[in-house]
Amino acid sequence: MKELTIISGKGGTGKTSIVASFSALCENKIIVDADVDAANLHLVLNPHIRQETEFKGGNFASINPDLCVECGECIERCQFGAISDDFVVDSIECEGCGVCVHFCPEKAIDFPQRVCGRWYISETRMGTMVHAKLGIAEENSGLLVSILRKEAKDLAEKENSHLIIVDGPPGTGCPVISSVTGADAVLIITEPTLSGLHDMERVKSLADFLKVKTFLCINKADLNPEISGRLKEFANNNNMVFTGEIPYDKDFTSAMVQGKTLVEFSDGPCSKAIKRVWESLSANLNEI
Repeated sequence: MKELTIISGKGGTGKTSIVASFSALCENKIIVDADVDAANLHLVLNPHIRQETEFKGGNFASINPDLCVECGECIERCQFGAISDDFVVDSIECEGCGVCVHFCPEKAIDFPQRVCGRWYISETRMGTMVHAKLGIAEENSGLLVSILRKEAKDLAEKENSHLIIVDGPPGTGCPVISSVTGADAVLIITEPTLSGLHDMERVKSLADFLKVKTFLCINKADLNPEISGRLKEFANNNNMVFTGEIPYDKDFTSAMVQGKTLVEFSDGPCSKAIKRVWESLSANLNEI
């Protein structure tokens, strides 16, 4: 069983649309939407939920008025100004550090875990999908990503799936680290702009630090051939496997509007390019 994580240094590179098409082209796999802060793979794959579980991450202080003697110790200790003068905790301002709980002389502060969101195991027309919905302004998305990947691995063993395809979050932060750590390979989706080049270099550095083999795909490559050339040159000089480039195509947007993957929607230049990228990627994955 192999695990492939698809990431990008920024949002809007076409990563999720490409992942959806890969899901259509690959058999015997588990799909994971690890972009838990802004999940959207479900918009194309239309999952039917078969299991739903609460995600608890972090704690929230709550003052028990029956035990509180209003000594003010908690207000003085709180560095976030989360406790009002009438000893009520603001759930938005509270960072869940637990300092008030530790120093309260009357033990009048409860510290339960908070429900931050939910994660799901669903069926789609492309197979089993593990995904989640994080609550508004909630944190611990890195922990939630780790839970999704663990559940996907357990499912892959039960269903004898040979590949896990992870739609990772953009950027280089904690959720990305959680989606890449321990993966067999990473495919970086980028676009031919100076910011795309810079962001690709950053996520490549992260993958190198985590010792994960990296592949590169350039989306909208024909919009700036000069930068595309620089991206390919960087890949050749930095131990990246270049899997191919995808031209700009309005079918990308049209397919999304229809709720279909691009390879389902058409057999145009963009669709054919994605198929070639998948063939190259599959061949290289088999050698890992």
